[in-house]
Amino acid sequence: MEHNDVLHQQTGQLGHLILNRPDAMNALNPAMISTLAQCLDEWEADDAVSTVLISGAGERGLCAGGDIVSIYHDARTGGDTSETFWRDEYHLNARIKRYPKPIVTFMDGVVLGGGVGISAHASHRIVTERSRIGMPETGIGFVPDVGGTYLLSRAPGELGTHAALTAAMVNGADAIAMGLASHFVESASLATLVDELAERNASSAVARWGQAAPESALAQQRWWIDEAYAPDRVETILARLSRVGDPAADAAAAAIAAKSPTAVSVALAALRRARALGTLEEALNQEFRVSLRALRWPDFAEGIRAQLVDKDRNPAWSPAALADVPEDVVAEAFASLGERELGLLAP
Repeated sequence: MEHNDVLHQQTGQLGHLILNRPDAMNALNPAMISTLAQCLDEWEADDAVSTVLISGAGERGLCAGGDIVSIYHDARTGGDTSETFWRDEYHLNARIKRYPKPIVTFMDGVVLGGGVGISAHASHRIVTERSRIGMPETGIGFVPDVGGTYLLSRAPGELGTHAALTAAMVNGADAIAMGLASHFVESASLATLVDELAERNASSAVARWGQAAPESALAQQRWWIDEAYAPDRVETILARLSRVGDPAADAAAAAIAAKSPTAVSVALAALRRARALGTLEEALNQEFRVSLRALRWPDFAEGIRAQLVDKDRNPAWSPAALADVPEDVVAEAFASLGERELGLLAP
């Protein structure tokens, strides 16, 4: 079961999983997903393990998401390795949510995309003054997944819609205000907290080192965010943002306008649909449909090329305007996959 990209160790009553690709900011690959799942299965049956901890090696952060460059090659060649990866990853996201023992996650440093999926569904989600958390998918022609639509659709007001469409990163205080995290701990205290988790009940150990989070600057902007993002069409949201008369709203509008028109249109529809779904599993099933459809959009490969391959930061979106996104493309993103459905069921 040992895989060098995920270290697993047991100390006292603590099972500790360490993502170990620091040079790649601990980006997830298929072997890492498999190892995480196997360890959770083993430790669930081990009475000596009372708490599981997930953290990341290196100084940069917990996890920068999935290994997106491999998905780029899959998108260009019409392969199916991404489908297998997402299937396993989404099963893991649901497993973390329903795990019968406490799972503590250190959302320290950068936590993006797939990193949110393995941390923000846990029972004890710890952020620090170094946390930078985001779902950056619309910037690469994709849509929030790994349960991101479930989480963001349940954030207070329209904070989640703002984060999803702009792909902006938030800090630890904002993450707690949005419901993405549960506790704030100074980064300098994390090593001591690891030691205490090996000996004490997870809730008491986290409470001992947790402290009041700083005030969320993002939550203070709900006066314009909730009104501007209430509509169900991106064009209407942009029009409302332009009328706010605040630099932050202008910056949000500019950020959305730079994203893939197809991706932001489907992302908004996905959030609205996820808000009406009852469980994380239902949201993951929906995200799986959208992900497989997005894999064949020209914007997905183009967005990854521009951001991570050629790095020219100048994607040529197709279509280039929101008004030109066909309604059937949005509707088709949510259509059943038949026998290829993810098929997750809540217990």
